[in-house]
Amino acid sequence: MSLPLSHSLRARLLWLLLVAIILTAGAQGIIAYRTALAEADVIFDYQMQQMAMSLRSGLPVAAELGERMTTNEEEDFDFVIQVWASDGSRVFQSTARAELPQRGVVGFSTVQARGTTYRIFSVASATQVIQVAQDIAARREMAGTLALRTVSPMAVMVPLLMLVVWWVVSASLTPVSRVRQQVAARQADDLSELNEHDLPDEIHPLVHEMNLLFQRLSQAFDAQKNFVADAAHELRSPLAALKLQVQGLHRAPDDDARDLAIQRLNAGIDRATRLVEQLLVLARQQSSSAAGAKHVLTDLTALARLALADAAGQAALRQIDLGLVQADQSIVMGHVEALRILLRNLLDNAIQYSPVGGTVNLALSSHGGQTLMSVDDSGPGIAEEDRQRVLDRFYRVAGTAGGGSGLGLAIVKTIADLHHATLKIDRSVSLGGLRVEVTFKNIP
Repeated sequence: MSLPLSHSLRARLLWLLLVAIILTAGAQGIIAYRTALAEADVIFDYQMQQMAMSLRSGLPVAAELGERMTTNEEEDFDFVIQVWASDGSRVFQSTARAELPQRGVVGFSTVQARGTTYRIFSVASATQVIQVAQDIAARREMAGTLALRTVSPMAVMVPLLMLVVWWVVSASLTPVSRVRQQVAARQADDLSELNEHDLPDEIHPLVHEMNLLFQRLSQAFDAQKNFVADAAHELRSPLAALKLQVQGLHRAPDDDARDLAIQRLNAGIDRATRLVEQLLVLARQQSSSAAGAKHVLTDLTALARLALADAAGQAALRQIDLGLVQADQSIVMGHVEALRILLRNLLDNAIQYSPVGGTVNLALSSHGGQTLMSVDDSGPGIAEEDRQRVLDRFYRVAGTAGGGSGLGLAIVKTIADLHHATLKIDRSVSLGGLRVEVTFKNIP
């Protein structure tokens, strides 16, 4: 039996269970019918045997008595009885239509007579042979009636069981319908969690993962909105300044004024470019965090050496002594590009705010299953009350020199959160400036 193809779980369950019930009921019916027929044969054989045994000593043996034992040929008997004398003469026959053989096999046998199949039981005594026969067709009819009565209750129970299965399947899939209704009733911007209460074990993980997906989407949308708002807010001033500098360039009365205006314009363009780059980096890292970026085994020590090589040129321009004072082997689960950006931002900040001829030290130390990455500089440091606020976007400590955008440490914090690392800002004991620590968990 071919089942109709359906994408409905409810329809598939109902079809499979109902077909299973029908097939099981059919097989059970066949087994019950055959069992009833076999039991009926045993019962009828037993009746024939008992009938023959009861006649074994109860009939006269004289031939003349047999002549008086006439039968009505019009009567329809289920059993046919014949009795033979020891000399071969028939002394009794219950019906003349049977024409059974004169000498049957003692015990049970099956014979053909006048186009009819008979089941015969023969028993012999000292003076007689008694035969009791039954038409096989009549036996099968009576046995079939008995078997049908045995199977007939299934005709009531099967539809009832099918109704019970339909109700159970429908009730079991109610939570799926409830979740579907929750999703269907939502607005496009509604990313709140679905109700996970009272859900079956097979559905609860799916709904839980959907809620996690909604959380990641919400974080990604928030990051996008924040980026648009931040870009609109922070780019307004640099663009206005660039416009003023262009106007100043246009009004420059001589070459010296024009050169000064060009320098200011280039510096403004550099600041705007740096701001846009930092905004894009921040947005990319926030999106990676929201999307659950895949982490891989990362050699943090090798990344640190590459970051130092990248920052060496900037450090040389400011005569900064940039070095790697400790480099323990450190393998962490991380996002390679994000960790490179984190290291570069820490080094850039340290170099930018250190005085000319200052010192910046990078260290990697592994202990207790963790890696401590630290950057120390000889700059002015950050007051204790501002150390948490500098992790916010666009926050700059009042009176700070330099053309930063206030995004460097915010990017570092976003990447640290992405790696479930701990970020700490403190005073550098060795150099007197700022010390930034990021603690990662090692891979065994």
